[in-house]
Amino acid sequence: MNKREFLKILGLGSIGILGGNALSIFAKSPLTGRAEKRKMKNWAWIMTDTKKSTDEWKRIFAQMRGSGIDAILPEIYDSSYAYYKSRHLPVKEAWLEKLLPVAKSEGLEVHAWMRTMMCNISEIRQKHPDWFAINRKGESAAFKPAYVPYYRFMCPSHPEVQEFVRENVEELSQFEHLDGVHLDYTRFPDVILAEKLQPKYNIKQDKEYPEYDYCYCELCQSNFKKQTGIDIMKLEDPASSPEWRQFRYDRITNLVNSKLVRAAHKHKRSITAAVFPNWEAVRQEWHKWELDAFLPMLYHGYYGKGIEWIGEKTAEEIKRLKSRVPLYSGVFIPQLNPEELARAVEVSVSGGASGVSLFLSNSMTDEHWKSFSQAVEKAKSL
Repeated sequence: MNKREFLKILGLGSIGILGGNALSIFAKSPLTGRAEKRKMKNWAWIMTDTKKSTDEWKRIFAQMRGSGIDAILPEIYDSSYAYYKSRHLPVKEAWLEKLLPVAKSEGLEVHAWMRTMMCNISEIRQKHPDWFAINRKGESAAFKPAYVPYYRFMCPSHPEVQEFVRENVEELSQFEHLDGVHLDYTRFPDVILAEKLQPKYNIKQDKEYPEYDYCYCELCQSNFKKQTGIDIMKLEDPASSPEWRQFRYDRITNLVNSKLVRAAHKHKRSITAAVFPNWEAVRQEWHKWELDAFLPMLYHGYYGKGIEWIGEKTAEEIKRLKSRVPLYSGVFIPQLNPEELARAVEVSVSGGASGVSLFLSNSMTDEHWKSFSQAVEKAKSL
């Protein structure tokens, strides 16, 4: 199974720029219960597509903008290749350079979507196998990744990994006219998959099994022992240790806050992330991240939930964030017909979201766009 097929199954995961394209709306705050004025902004993830012409993109972007999309998230680094003129990553094509002026001419913000902790660059895997995460069985994600062949996650404890990822963010942040950098896969591999995904791999994860539990590299174990005095491999059930769990949450949080946020803000770019609602399963304590906005992937079908769950989860996540930055509910278009998409927008806004993000834009039919546009107009009148 290739990356695009897996993504289709899985459902992808503070500065003024974020308010650039927005509509003023009123909605009830999940924290205060009062109607409060805020900005509505809608986003769309766009998978790499280098075949379309400039005229085709102009038409697509005009339709997006006319339907209520304010910002796009084109896939610019897919963990194997950069789709811009990178100085240190393998370059497939200068797609961002082609896309950016067209999107800007249609009034869209552009935020470069990049893989954070995943790395499928063969040269790096061969030269730096120590960069990659190790599961509890002692298997390296570089050579025996979990679930699918491209699930090669690096370990955030390694200074070299931190610098590699920071450089990716900083390089994109220096891109003229780019509005921001959007992080994805800023985490460890899923120790437990969403309930409805497990049958697709013929697995049942009723606990944290060793082959999916990362990272147990020597550096992680050593740093953890220095910090807590605990030898994690001497515990009967390492997965049950709250200190070990928090240690791994903190590895990701420290990377984001001390390296990636600083790299983007240094160049006055916003920085956002696609994040998980079941954050514990991927060691992603994102409510502690100092980002400018969050786009949680509320793909209800993979959690065995209905559309109302999107609104409930939105309110829950905003409460956890203490409403300090905007949250945009990520919705999975292949799981939604046009009428359901309108309802997803409605429950997201009612739950306190500042808008929604569509995954993926190329799954939208003309009927989807019509329904979405009407839902956005309705949100304006709340």
